[in-house]
Amino acid sequence: MWTLTENTFDPASQHHKETIFTIGNGYLSTRGALEEGYPGESRATFVHGVFDAAPIVVTELANAPDWLGLQIVLNGEKFSLAQGQILEYHRQLDLLTGLLTRRVRWQSPTGQTAVIQFERFASLEDEHLLCLRCQITPEFEGEIELRATLNGHVDNQGLRHWNLTRQGRKNGQTAWLEALTRQSGITLALAMRLLSSARSAFDYWDAEGQPTLRQVVHARPGETVTLTKFVGIATSRDSDHPLALALEHAARPQSWDSVLEAQRQAWAREWQRCEVSIEGDEEAELAVRFSLFQLLIAAPRHDSRVNIGAKTLSGFGYRGHAFWDTEIFMLPVFTYTAPHIARNLLDYRYLTLPAARQKASDAGYEGAWFAWESADTGEEVTPTWVPDFQDKKKLARVWTGDLAIHISADVAYGAWQYWRATGEDDWYIRCGAELMLETAKFFASRAEWQEERNGYGYRDVIGPDEYHDHVNNNAYTNILAQWNIETALETLAWLEQTAPQRAAELKDSLNLTPERLARWRDIAARMILNQRPDGLIEQFDGYFNLTDVNLADYEPRTRSMHEIFGIEAANHYQVLKQPDVLMALYLLPERFTPEQVRVNYDYYTPRTDHTYGSSLGPSMQAIVACQMGDVEAAYEHFIRAARADLRDVRGNAGDGIHAASAGGIWQAVVFGFGGLRIHSDGRWETHSRLPRHWKRLAFCFTLRGQQHTVTQDNLLHHDSILHRGTR
Repeated sequence: MWTLTENTFDPASQHHKETIFTIGNGYLSTRGALEEGYPGESRATFVHGVFDAAPIVVTELANAPDWLGLQIVLNGEKFSLAQGQILEYHRQLDLLTGLLTRRVRWQSPTGQTAVIQFERFASLEDEHLLCLRCQITPEFEGEIELRATLNGHVDNQGLRHWNLTRQGRKNGQTAWLEALTRQSGITLALAMRLLSSARSAFDYWDAEGQPTLRQVVHARPGETVTLTKFVGIATSRDSDHPLALALEHAARPQSWDSVLEAQRQAWAREWQRCEVSIEGDEEAELAVRFSLFQLLIAAPRHDSRVNIGAKTLSGFGYRGHAFWDTEIFMLPVFTYTAPHIARNLLDYRYLTLPAARQKASDAGYEGAWFAWESADTGEEVTPTWVPDFQDKKKLARVWTGDLAIHISADVAYGAWQYWRATGEDDWYIRCGAELMLETAKFFASRAEWQEERNGYGYRDVIGPDEYHDHVNNNAYTNILAQWNIETALETLAWLEQTAPQRAAELKDSLNLTPERLARWRDIAARMILNQRPDGLIEQFDGYFNLTDVNLADYEPRTRSMHEIFGIEAANHYQVLKQPDVLMALYLLPERFTPEQVRVNYDYYTPRTDHTYGSSLGPSMQAIVACQMGDVEAAYEHFIRAARADLRDVRGNAGDGIHAASAGGIWQAVVFGFGGLRIHSDGRWETHSRLPRHWKRLAFCFTLRGQQHTVTQDNLLHHDSILHRGTR
């Protein structure tokens, strides 16, 4: 399954459909709004790195001036799905090529009928090029008027970010627009060039902030009129002369067919690295390919100054801010299929080390404490207050920016996993080692000696399970911090053998004295872990004493338990937002026995709000369920994640793609059902646990520069390894 289709137009679901029909190319993404517009739409294009100040949320990606606009007037009546009659309707996103197509047979209020087809894509071959084609086949004789626009009158749900600076017309077929963000001072330029199958000339309308090229064509029944709109886009982040760059890219295409062929070839190369096929389950196959597509169109290929936000570039949710979602959920996809993209994402963290150091310093600690929500500079941009779930007149305090310290270990884990998978020693020497050491330095500084426990730990934190805040000794945090410190010590020893000059530089600049390193060893060796004799790990101090809840008693429901209990009251119950402890066991499998995983799986699974908790949880739960041999339960969790966006099961897909869930879906297939396991010495193996109805699973991954393809046949119950290698 390579196509996402829609055969009826439902205005009530338009925001959801705008999200899932998003197109992009790693430089920008455009939501699936209609070219001609529709009342109540959530129309947006987001360009990586184009942030501007915003109240409460500190900063947000600025909705860029709109390149899509194309109005069609048939014998004086404007084409709109909000009026007239829709006789036929079909919309399709081809994941294989990134081409979005919409075909409508429409009858105007007075009976004028025409078949109108729109096609559009963001060029993967040329990230500064956007392409739109419209073909109109009238069933009447008369006049067709076409109005192609660039529209600077856009906002972020009511907040305007742009000052329109200038606009103009270069020639009879090209118009342009330039705008400047109000606070951050980023210039963005758009240039559109039109090609038409009709011979009539274009008029230029110099409407303020909305330069328009207009063409009037005589219509005859059955004769198709084709208008092609090539749009160049650039910002001052790309060039000192963004308008010249935008005009240059708009002028490049020779024809629609030529740029579409380049698009097909570019996507073919992309899919060759990461294609997944599932025979026997079209829904699952479409879901994993859709997830990969959405990640790929948000992934920066030529810019290491940006990250992927929690909603990719597909919606206003979370304002374009990046979280731990990147390193733990999304980054593995790129690490094992597109390492060049993974490196860009990690370089972003390296470039924002100064902000992470400053955050730690401001809080009275050493090392690097990465922002829970990060934007362009890496400074903390988590809102301090948000409207309360139960009473919108009240504000609720957001504590993650103050207490979620595990983010630093998550970043370190992503860097270490990338190094282990790629073997890129040069990168690790230059960047990764410093990330590892600075985050370890933070955790050593933040650790507290707890006399009553005879160990070190972390008080007043929030773990991945955000239903519980201000907790002590969160297991995930302590486990990952211990790993971070131990791995930093191993990294330093490796550097001293491999790159002694770099080791000396870091020891000097980070003041890694023998006394400091000895303290690190002591902290790591005496890290608190609340574990019973049977291996059951207490999620945090006192968790076992909280009120237990039978989640079945609250069914059916359409809200999270956080909303049902309230933000403060949720602290008193054992219900989890996501499988906190199980995630630590998944990330560090060599530290725990299968028996330990089993007892924790059995305990925490029934206490997790799988349906309406975090969208991050189901994919991780699916992987651990696979490890436990509970494939039926694993599939239940997997399909819940797979439907989060495609079926909008959480009711919030209109805010944008659930990016972490998208990355988790791939991990669930490859590491869960496929059972791929990577060893530190470069060896790998698979232990397939396919759902009964899956006939065959095939996936690709790259390890230390070599691509491998694995095919698993459910009938033969063995793995067919097409390419296998070790280093």
